[in-house]
Formats: sequence, structure tokens, C-alpha cells
Amino acid sequence: MRRCCPALCISSSSRGTTGPARPNAAAISIAAPLPPAAAVSRPPLLVLVLLQRRPAPPAAAPPPHKMAAGGSGGGPGGLSSSCPQPPPPPPGNGAAAACTNGAPPASPPGLTYNQCGAANPISFLFVYFFNFRFVLAVGSAVFDAMFNGGMATTSTEIELPDVEPAAFLALLKFLYSDEVQIGPETVMTTLYTAKKYAVPALEAHCVEFLKKNLRADNAFMLLTQARLFDEPQLASLCLENIDKNTSDAINAEGFTDIDLDTLVAVLERDTLGIREVRLFNAVVRWSEAECQRQQLQVIPENKRKVLGKALSLIRFPLMTIEEFAAGPAQSGILTDREVVSLFLHFTVNPKPRVEFIDRPRCCLRGKECSISRFQQVESRWGYSGTSDRIRFSVNKRIFVVGFGLYGSIHGPTDYQVNIQIIHTDSNTVLGQNDTGFSCDGSSNTFRVMFKEPVEILPNVNYTACATLKGPDSHYGTKGLRKVIHESPTTGAKTCFMFCYAAGNNNGTSVEDGQIPEIIFYT
Repeated sequence: MRRCCPALCISSSSRGTTGPARPNAAAISIAAPLPPAAAVSRPPLLVLVLLQRRPAPPAAAPPPHKMAAGGSGGGPGGLSSSCPQPPPPPPGNGAAAACTNGAPPASPPGLTYNQCGAANPISFLFVYFFNFRFVLAVGSAVFDAMFNGGMATTSTEIELPDVEPAAFLALLKFLYSDEVQIGPETVMTTLYTAKKYAVPALEAHCVEFLKKNLRADNAFMLLTQARLFDEPQLASLCLENIDKNTSDAINAEGFTDIDLDTLVAVLERDTLGIREVRLFNAVVRWSEAECQRQQLQVIPENKRKVLGKALSLIRFPLMTIEEFAAGPAQSGILTDREVVSLFLHFTVNPKPRVEFIDRPRCCLRGKECSISRFQQVESRWGYSGTSDRIRFSVNKRIFVVGFGLYGSIHGPTDYQVNIQIIHTDSNTVLGQNDTGFSCDGSSNTFRVMFKEPVEILPNVNYTACATLKGPDSHYGTKGLRKVIHESPTTGAKTCFMFCYAAGNNNGTSVEDGQIPEIIFYT
């Protein structure tokens, strides 16, 4: 059912509808002529004037301005309130909260999408009439509780704390005419107002507007707002955008403005598409901004203090030793013990345990796949420092994330291993990892992963290499030259072709040897 729609006009004036002249005041009014009393068959239209005060010089604070309203049966009056940035709505049902004291509760301030005007003091008078009150009560559970609940107010003046006039006008226009009037400068304050006064249809329009305008350069700012306003679907879309465009997102201005909880939520993700050393540099920038916000001296000790749990979520073991030595090791944020422990992790075998996560971040979607190229396992494959190699190609684009390798025939053992994928024609190393793995003495394969996914293009020759240091191991026989992987969900087929890799080879071939498995994503 459509409601009567007031006319909207926005003008600049040096004076309000009442009172003395007020320089630099912006007047916003909703007005419409009323028909003769005998012809009225629907609620009379609202006449509402909003006065927005401009920031005053520090020396003298001006008196609060007011918004005057008039119309059939209305009376004059005034009430002032400052307008901070929109805080999060109260938990639980908004109507129930309103019933406790007859007015929506105030909440602590939060960040806003539209920063302009958020700090300007706003004062206004809200005078309602009986029929106008009916429209608000029908459209908002909170207003219904304020007007008709057990502790309903009888005053003709209602205080609207923490609400921007433009946002409240958007809410009024939506309640009267179902017309949505939001833009980049008002969407967050309108979303806050819609949540505060329980107008879910307007909330949905605001969230949809934000989704359509989500980009890498505003993803972190919108993620903060989505968490603040409890919008899990919008938050999920922001995180997906950050996963796909991590580099652009962390270089945006809004990254250093996020709160610690949001930073932790992002660093916990396994799907960020960025090198860990660049992520560390971005986190250091955030810590410097946070020190300034907390009025702390920007020194390594305070950076570590404000980072808190976030520091332990940086995956230093994923860096190369050169990246670690040039950056984190000299930053002063890590303790001497942590630096020594990480250097040992990079250089010795068996690798000591470290306090930081060494699980690779994989910026890929879908299900992990693997193929095995041997049909039988035998014993005793020796190592002398030479690489085991096998050449392969595929029929479609994939991302290789690791190999499955055979382990020792002598029981539980630790191996040191370097794995690589080389572009065969150019002899370019596309991905590598110098790491280790532990085996249990069985003939199973053991996963060794790259630090980052390696892109494999269709019908291009690549060489898979593994250089192991350790005792004799199992090896595969009865190898297959062609291996096809079929997706159990889509039925899509990925075809691998293997051939012998000439040159310095430890003996691995199509028929037998090491590197029995390739682990990949499509």
C-alpha cells in the first residue's frame, strides 16, 4: 500500500522558520499544502524543517539550532541533540529496547561511510501530529513502541539522538512513499537510522546499494561497517573481495583505519592472495596509525603492543630467508628469541618448532585435487644430492600447490627437501620451497607444499623437481604416461601427460621413481 508522498525541498537560508537570523544554516524541509478539512481522506502531510549548524570557531560555541515543524494540530517546541558518528544499533529487538524508556537508546560512536558532516553538531525539533504518528507507528516497530507501548510518550516533541537529518528525511520519505533516496554520502547513516528504528526494508536497500558499490579500495572500510551493523552477508562479500584483490585492498587509505578485531579476522584467513612480506609491511603501517590514534610514541615496542594477537597471525615461515632478513628481522617488532628461532627454521634441518603459523595461504576456490601416476610401490630409492625430475603438461589451466612424495623404508624419519616447478622451455623457476617433512615408515605419500600456488597453463611443458636429503625411501613403479582426473561434482576432466626429464636426474622417469603425486586446484 503506497502512502501519501510529501514534497521535498532543500534550500539554504540565513534564518529558520522561527527565531532570529542564523548565518550559515542549511534548511531542509518537507512540505505540502493541506487540502480542505472536509476533503481529507488520508493522513495530512508532514511539514518538517531541519536546521544544520555549521562548525563554529573554537573561541565561541554557538547556541543550538532547532528544526521547526508545523501543520494541522501541531504546536511549537524545541529540543537539541548533538550528532556523533552513527553507533551500532542496540542488540536484540529494537522495539523491545524502545519500550524500556520510551525512546531509542543512545549507543557508543562508530565509523561511518560518509565522514563529511558526521562531526557537525545537529540540533532539531521533531513535532508530530496524530496522523503522522500513525504512519511512523505502522512503518517502524520502534516508533510503534514509543507511541503505543506500555510506556508510550504523550509529548508532542520526540528526541531523535544520534541521527543525521538527511538520513531521517530518507527514512521519512521511504515510510510515506516507499521511495528510496540514498547515495554514497548518506548510505551508512541511513542504514544506521533504518536499523535503529527497525525498518528492515530500508535496511535491505542500503545493504544492496553497498554491495553494488563494493570495490577493492573501499572493501576494508565497508567490512568494518558490515561488522559494526551486524551484516554477515555484506561482510562475507567484503572478505571475498579482499581475498581476490588483497594487494589493492591493503594499499587503500581505509586499511589503516580498521579496528583490531577486523584486522585479526582478515589475517586469520588462508585465502589472501599476497606474499607474506608485503602483508607484514601493511600490518606495520596499520600499527603506526594505531599508535597515533592511541597517542603512543611510534616505536617498535608500542607497535608490538597495539598489534597484540595480530602479530602471531603473520606467517613469517612463508617468507624467504632474504625477505625475512631484510624486513621483519630488522623491524624491532619481533623479540630476539623469535628472530633466532625463525632463522633456525629457515636454515637447519630438522626444523625447530616456531610460534608462528607455517600453513600456506591458498588464494584459490573449490576443492583440492590430486593425481597419482604410479600403480605400485617398491622399496629402496637412494639420494645423493641430485634432483628427481619428471616433465608434464596439462590440457587446462590449473594451480599446483604441492607434491606427494615417498618416505623412508627405515621407519619414522625426517627429510629435508627442495621442491620446484620449472618452465621447461625457458628454464625459469616458477615456484619453489625449501622445507622438510616427516614420514612414518609406511609406503604412503607425504605432502610437501609450495608457499604459493603455481599457475600451470594448458599445453605447456613444465618440469617437477624434488631434491631430497635423507635415507633410502619407497618409490613407485608401473607408471602411467597419461593420467585423467575427473571432478566428482562437475564431471570436468583434467588430463596430465608425463615424459622423461633429460639432464641431471636422480633416475625418476615415467615408469618409476619419485614425485608420485601432484596436488592442484582447477
